[in-house]
Amino acid sequence: MAAQLRCRSVLITGSSRGIGLGLVRGLLAASPAPDFVLATCRFPEKAQELQQLSKKYSNLKLLQLDVVSESSIKKVVQEVEDIVGEKGLNCLVNNAGINVVATLEEVTAETMLSIYETNTVAQLMVTKAFLPLLRKAAQQSTGMGCHRAAIVNMSSISASMELVEDNDFRMVYPYRIAKTALNMITRCLAVDLEPDGILCVSLHPGWIETDMGGSLAPLKVQDAIPGILSVLVHLSEKDNGSFLNGQGGTLPW
Repeated sequence: MAAQLRCRSVLITGSSRGIGLGLVRGLLAASPAPDFVLATCRFPEKAQELQQLSKKYSNLKLLQLDVVSESSIKKVVQEVEDIVGEKGLNCLVNNAGINVVATLEEVTAETMLSIYETNTVAQLMVTKAFLPLLRKAAQQSTGMGCHRAAIVNMSSISASMELVEDNDFRMVYPYRIAKTALNMITRCLAVDLEPDGILCVSLHPGWIETDMGGSLAPLKVQDAIPGILSVLVHLSEKDNGSFLNGQGGTLPW
């Protein structure tokens, strides 16, 4: 049974494939489903799965967003405001990201900066741009969670400094370092936005078989999504500023 997400509007970046697309499918199948599932990606006109879903679900809105483009961010914020209106945006899922295999011997400054721009800086800039709409949503309710206003930063267990000796992640220097920085963004936002009633968490969805996760990953998208949606449903004050896994457990920073 699909998890019930008590949430009027959810925006997911990087939603044309992998976990993002899986979340879109899961949200649309939920009962009750959000009034608005806002699926963003760089090339929505080429996203065949999203295009098919949009023909079936009237609550799915496809929007163009390049997270490293300031003008693209400004444009999509206005489009989302026109859709959600005065009730604002309840949940922002910062899912867009890239990965490049690079060991200590292979890593370059150019690769580091490229991954950092997309996986860290862009997440903060997108969040900052949507804060007025998140604050509008927060004013409509009480407590903390996706029913009110929440920011979910898709992180990775590879970002954990305590678990740094895990050999599985020695091939992705830029990715894991950028995700560690993203976790600090989560902590900073959780402190700064708590007075507004906006929750912020980092979420490790699991090692999932996607273009980014690779074929060795033990989890398939369709098997991971119900757990992730359940985590989103049950987010509350106690989770603000946390690093969670796809089953709701707490991970070490």
